Amino acid sequence: MVNSIKAGITFGALLGMTHLSWALLVALGWAQPLMDFVFWMHFIRPIYVIQPFSLSTATVLVVITAVTGFVIAFIFGLIWNRLHRYQGFE
Repeated sequence: MVNSIKAGITFGALLGMTHLSWALLVALGWAQPLMDFVFWMHFIRPIYVIQPFSLSTATVLVVITAVTGFVIAFIFGLIWNRLHRYQGFE
């Protein structure tokens, strides 16, 4: 059995922290050089420009991704538990 709440909190925290890290890179001015390097490494000419840091935008980014991560993992846990009630999935 998977605890859907714990799975949701774990995955939500992971996605939230990942995007918090991105927001920190933007705030420090390191995001554009990082994106330029990643695109270069994949033989892609960078066309995207990182916008200036905005605390309100960063907050929306982190909250939305954390909540989305929670919902996805919570639903995954429910489906997992439902499927594993049957003998064929054990």
